[in-house]
Amino acid sequence: MQIYGDINSGNCLKVKWVCDKLALTYDWIDIDTRKGETRTPQFLKMNGAGQVPTVELDDGRTLAQSNAIIRYLARGSTLIPHDAFTAAKMDEWLFWEQYSHEPYIAVCRFQLVYLGKDVSELDPEKVKRGYAALDRMEQHLAASRFLAGDLISLADVSLLAYTRVAHEGGFDLGRYADVRRWIGEAEAYLGLAPAR
Repeated sequence: MQIYGDINSGNCLKVKWVCDKLALTYDWIDIDTRKGETRTPQFLKMNGAGQVPTVELDDGRTLAQSNAIIRYLARGSTLIPHDAFTAAKMDEWLFWEQYSHEPYIAVCRFQLVYLGKDVSELDPEKVKRGYAALDRMEQHLAASRFLAGDLISLADVSLLAYTRVAHEGGFDLGRYADVRRWIGEAEAYLGLAPAR
């Protein structure tokens, strides 16, 4: 299996973390999105959306969209709850992550870290919605150890990717004790060094 990804992308790291946790064999092919490497004819043939991560399976089939990829790779593992309703709650968080979390937390981080913008230049609406996402996570994690039940699932892997570096996007994690507790537990489970 080949993973085409950008090591600076949380969406790509999710795929790497799942593979590493499940001891799946893969080759990482580093793609520089800022140099247009996802827009080459060869890449677009694999993924017409021109996005990373993209996975090419051993049989030549390709799969895109980080949460679809990790859902496929983790089938049959403990990262997907066996109970159908709990698995659906996991999926609920996966969909929410791409619609209500990543577009705000990750975009603010990209603008500060990679575009060199100042915090004062961030879109106030993106900041507001990023904090709303963190507020929702804090409220949920105050009552539940993990996002979908008592065990770590793909929901936790997916949300960890950008939440653990939300401070790089100008978000103050100091007021989120339960989110910080969860970050530490999820990082330890995945064998990750704590985010700085």
